[in-house]
Amino acid sequence: MRILLEKLMINYPYFVAVILFTIGALTVLTRSNLFKKLIGINIMESAIFLMFIAGGNIRGGAVPILDEANPKPLYINPVPSALMLTGIVVSVSVTAFALALIVRLYQSYGTTDARRIAEMRNEVTEG
Repeated sequence: MRILLEKLMINYPYFVAVILFTIGALTVLTRSNLFKKLIGINIMESAIFLMFIAGGNIRGGAVPILDEANPKPLYINPVPSALMLTGIVVSVSVTAFALALIVRLYQSYGTTDARRIAEMRNEVTEG
């Protein structure tokens, strides 16, 4: 048990990312309100960003800038951070688009409940 606790303390960013992803997935799967589903998706995206950035980190690593005084230090990998910046920009764009769609659905159906919208669509197609 002590070894497991030590491993969790060392790898806490991964543990937190898994917990966040699970919370987001449960929110998406259990809620019918479209705003809550979108928040769950954003929580899952944040967990993925945390996982990638934690994967690029090296304990005791230096910023990847060449220093003549220290010729061969251990550098942190900058690629995951750069990729996650791009991911964040895409995430914000997709969130804004999804919010616009949800607002449009609310204007059309008068609700943001996915089950109720599906029922209304079925009533229209059957009638």
